[in-house]
Amino acid sequence: MVGTKTRPSLLYMVKQVELVVRSHLDELVKPAGITALQYTALTVLERHDGLSAAQLARDSFVTAQSMADLVRSLETRGLIRRERNPRNRRELLILLTDAARELLAHVAGPVRELEERMVRELTAHQEEQFRQALGKAWHALS
Repeated sequence: MVGTKTRPSLLYMVKQVELVVRSHLDELVKPAGITALQYTALTVLERHDGLSAAQLARDSFVTAQSMADLVRSLETRGLIRRERNPRNRRELLILLTDAARELLAHVAGPVRELEERMVRELTAHQEEQFRQALGKAWHALS
């Protein structure tokens, strides 16, 4: 039918949100000298310090090769350090440095404001439902 509009798919809408969030996040963290992907990896380590590169790649939604490049860059900047895993000497664990913790604290307010802006038109109940729905959607696909 000509002129009939269909609703965009949920996958399309999720991608739209992801792209606009990433664009805003890149602008927020750019003055700190990092990218949105680097910021994501640092926040993963902030929640779970001492991950292997493979674990960090999975939790940061990037490939192992991308993570290897990202780790080298963050280590060069002094934002992470690598240590041998005492339980598996062949494995290196990635840990945040104090400089990374300071950087994350510095951008925490603007990042929180971005998140608040994203859900500004939702009630507290709708925001919680949105959070739960996103978690269920992720769980269903992982």
